[in-house]
Amino acid sequence: GRGIAGEQNHHPDESTVKKREFLRALGAFALIVPNRMSAWNLLLARSRGPDRKHWAWVATDLRSSADDWKRRFAVMRESGVGAILPEIYNGREAYFASRHLPVAETWLEEIMPLARSEGLEVHGWIWSMPCNIEEVRRDHPEWFAVNRKGESAAEKPAYVGYYKFLCPSHSGVREFLKATVAELCGYEALDGIHLDYIRYPDVILPEALQPRYGLTQDREYPEFDYCYCSLCRGEFEEREGIDPLEIEDPSKNRAWKQFRYDRITHLVNDVLIPVARSHGKVISAAVFPDWEMVRQEWPRWNLDAALPMLYHTLYNKSVDWIKKETEKGVRSLEGRAPLYSGILVPRQDPGELGRAIESALDGGANGVALFHAQAMSEAHWKVFRKAVGV
Repeated sequence: GRGIAGEQNHHPDESTVKKREFLRALGAFALIVPNRMSAWNLLLARSRGPDRKHWAWVATDLRSSADDWKRRFAVMRESGVGAILPEIYNGREAYFASRHLPVAETWLEEIMPLARSEGLEVHGWIWSMPCNIEEVRRDHPEWFAVNRKGESAAEKPAYVGYYKFLCPSHSGVREFLKATVAELCGYEALDGIHLDYIRYPDVILPEALQPRYGLTQDREYPEFDYCYCSLCRGEFEEREGIDPLEIEDPSKNRAWKQFRYDRITHLVNDVLIPVARSHGKVISAAVFPDWEMVRQEWPRWNLDAALPMLYHTLYNKSVDWIKKETEKGVRSLEGRAPLYSGILVPRQDPGELGRAIESALDGGANGVALFHAQAMSEAHWKVFRKAVGV
């Protein structure tokens, strides 16, 4: 999911004979492919052609008129964007006619027909684990994640005030999230559900963000390490014979880490995805490249699309890093789902944006996802069109 201040989420085996045949084909392609594109990427592009698509996250915006949106959606479509991800639940208020969440405005109902009339897919972007609804905090304090110091995210959230994360071990939490997805599945014109913040709080922040909070996170510190609520501890002890709080160094205990990875994986694969699939909706997620830092083992999820947030500046990396992380993500999915590389637009000049997009596509991405549409200037769109071949 997106991360601090909305900037960072917001995260093969073949037989010997088959491998030989593949490598032989790769060698043949290498003789005829232009230098700029490797034979491997050409094979990927050909095999994944139908999944080639570009996305744009659209931050909640209640001020723009219908005419404004029509113009913006036309620019997106003409530039090669095929799907938008409007932010319709931010962990506090819904921007659609929800029956179980506090409703700010019915924004989705206003923009969805405008986007669809431009030929754009619409996937509802929802925050998953952070919950800043006061009634939930008051009535269900046990639903919130607890750190290794025993502090509840409801009372003392990590980093920023809105980091009031729920704990996926609670059946009530799973039902609460399932209800949101089920409501959205009732919109016939909605193409899919997009899960953001589907994770635990960051146990270690991306390198460039740490100084903003006066932190040097050279290891996993107790105040950022979740969840140690009584339910998680009890269920882990029943399974492994030890209370996680009694483990000398929990950061080195593979079973305890896997227990938490599995909690989020269960929520996605066994609770939320079946609801979407039963209504014929696509389900995607914004995920981390360094998923261990947020306990989010997304390569094991049965998603229809993975959108890793490859925001290179937050990791103090060059645009070349995007290609490496895209390749790593594509390998980890083993062909089970298309991957669309998330690109951070703010603070990138158009030239760097173009290089970032090329890096993602060279790495085998099925397309890119822009974070976010409102940050795109005319100059950015011009470069985007060139980079994606429109």
